[in-house]
Amino acid sequence: MLHLAESHDVLFYDQRGGGRSRSTDDEPVTWQTHVDDLDNIIDEFSLEPLTLIGYSWGGLLATLYSLQKNPNRLALIDPAPFARRYRIEFENEFRRRSQSPEIQRMRAELEASGLKESNQEAYRQRLFELSVAGYFAHPENATNLTPFRVIARTQQSVWDSLGDYDLFTELGKIACPVLIVHGRDDPIPAASSIEGAKAMNARLKLLDDCGHVPYVEQPAKLFAALDEFLGTSR
Repeated sequence: MLHLAESHDVLFYDQRGGGRSRSTDDEPVTWQTHVDDLDNIIDEFSLEPLTLIGYSWGGLLATLYSLQKNPNRLALIDPAPFARRYRIEFENEFRRRSQSPEIQRMRAELEASGLKESNQEAYRQRLFELSVAGYFAHPENATNLTPFRVIARTQQSVWDSLGDYDLFTELGKIACPVLIVHGRDDPIPAASSIEGAKAMNARLKLLDDCGHVPYVEQPAKLFAALDEFLGTSR
């Protein structure tokens, strides 16, 4: 996403329970906790006019925020499903892909490589890459990735707080310009973004030969879509 900093002021942050924002609170972290955290950051840095760009869960978070507040622009990159029924589809598809012969073969190659004994850091790096390989249109593209860590308890409490959610009846309330970019081969169903784009009257860009990681598999097309949106919308 640093590409965007070539033409825009960009602020990144680690969400509560992820990266360096380690959560030690006894209270469960909910989707509303994340929305409130985002709102506090926006206030702290006086981010106006506000453009929100969210990827994956961050796309759903940005959407939930936009249902309560009014950003000037909203760009969603392979957003997490807008309804529980699509999340179930995603979970089933990702599980299926993770057990595919191709990924199983790569796991076996890693275990036979001796890397675990010779280079623990490189071994852990490769384990992470294989754990997310099912997100890619082509699992072999899962290389040279930056590992990330989210506390499992925090992640689960957020999804539990959403319950049997369905945002489609609410999405029409978002009045700002919206762009959604979604890989056609993403295990998160493209149908979720297609239905969401219709509800929000959003621009929709579907990327061929691309899974859930367009900044790796189709960076030129991803950033062309973002640049065009950010250059023409206000």
